[in-house]
Amino acid sequence: MLEKEPIQQKMAYPGYPPSDGYPAFPGYPPTGQESVYPPAGQYTYPSVPGGYPPAGGGTYPAAPPNAGYPGAAAYPAPGGYPAPGGYSGIPQAGGMPPYPGAPTGPGFGVPPSGPGFGGYPQPPAQSYAGGGPAQIPGYPGGQAPSPMPSLPAAVVQGTQGTIQAASNFDAGRDAEILRKAMKGFGTDEQAIINVVANRSNDQRQKIKAAFKTMYGKDLIKDLKSELSGNVEELILALFMPSTYYDAWSLRHAMKGVGTQERVLTEILCTRTNQEIREIVNCYKSEFGRDIEHDIRADTSGHYERLLISMCQGNRDENQTVDYQKAQEDAQRLYQAGEGKLGTDESCFNMVLASRSFPQLKATVEAYSRIANRDLLSSIDREFSGNVERGLKTILQCALNRPAFFAERLYYAMKGAGTDDSTLIRIIVTRSEIDLVQIKQMFTQMYQKTLATMIASDTSGDYRRLLLAIVGQ
Repeated sequence: MLEKEPIQQKMAYPGYPPSDGYPAFPGYPPTGQESVYPPAGQYTYPSVPGGYPPAGGGTYPAAPPNAGYPGAAAYPAPGGYPAPGGYSGIPQAGGMPPYPGAPTGPGFGVPPSGPGFGGYPQPPAQSYAGGGPAQIPGYPGGQAPSPMPSLPAAVVQGTQGTIQAASNFDAGRDAEILRKAMKGFGTDEQAIINVVANRSNDQRQKIKAAFKTMYGKDLIKDLKSELSGNVEELILALFMPSTYYDAWSLRHAMKGVGTQERVLTEILCTRTNQEIREIVNCYKSEFGRDIEHDIRADTSGHYERLLISMCQGNRDENQTVDYQKAQEDAQRLYQAGEGKLGTDESCFNMVLASRSFPQLKATVEAYSRIANRDLLSSIDREFSGNVERGLKTILQCALNRPAFFAERLYYAMKGAGTDDSTLIRIIVTRSEIDLVQIKQMFTQMYQKTLATMIASDTSGDYRRLLLAIVGQ
């Protein structure tokens, strides 16, 4: 069990991840197993000891770009969150500074004044399947909070990423550019960067297919022979279908000696139901393995149960908030943790694994009134290790998903060394979903831009490609 420092001494927000940052994890892809990536039109997979059945063929459907994350217009103005430096200031009555999007009113336990949630900024409802604005029933006690803001058009149209599908796209022309960039003596990396950083994932799959049709060669194998190091890993990640990349990342997090639990948590605790179901199916069809079986073999205890719950892809996605249920859940969580000797972990698992994200957000607010501290702080006191990080990840996504990824990026680069695999994975997987908002939150939380930190932590073509994806 992890030894924890007293909660009142934690000044950084909100105690997760630990201030010493994320440990870098082993090479990704592992040495000797990086030779085969999905060729055009079908998945293959890196060779794995024991071998797996042949790939199922056919391109697995990519996760939808409009997964429904908050748009830029719907985020509060810079003044809406705690001022710069607020994360290192004196903790509130609840014991620690709040996570962005968590209650920041007159202090936890103080009855909220006026309508709404005690005056703290509210990211909009996060839609999964085009859910409209939340219709809120009467609030217990007679006060009716203001309805959650309706989804901005940008969310529905999937325009939150820094990468958009290129107009006037010609897969054959792009394949020809890549062929010329790799032909002859030396490689024109800038030409490759100009193509891959300005095409959507779907367009990159078409370029792979066109390349094989035109030249009878596999684009991925050619790229691997011309590139190396982090820029190779980044470009190969960009050419993987998005669902396959998540499934591939999970497989490699559990393969071989040791388990990269933070990768399991980052993917399984943040994806939508549709994304989870596609990942689980892809994992089975491409690697010939059952993801639940692998999770049980590589994890244990309450963390194992939480991940198995996540794999069901069965979270309630109704965008309507039931404030009576939020009050009941908050009371249940308090009695399962702070309100008793010991902890009823199954109660936390049940609520956090099944309630919708808008519902969990309301539960966090109700909990702060009941317990005189915020729910993230209580989880920090009641849990430790991987299950603590998993539960916190779910709540952080409910409160402000872009802030969670901004924090992960910061700790991937903070201090000596860089966790390049985490940096690559988040930049690639969020580039067409919510990287615009992640950049905004990063600047707000750390008083520097994401591009500035990437530029100081990376170099060469790797830096140029990352910055081309992120933008300034």
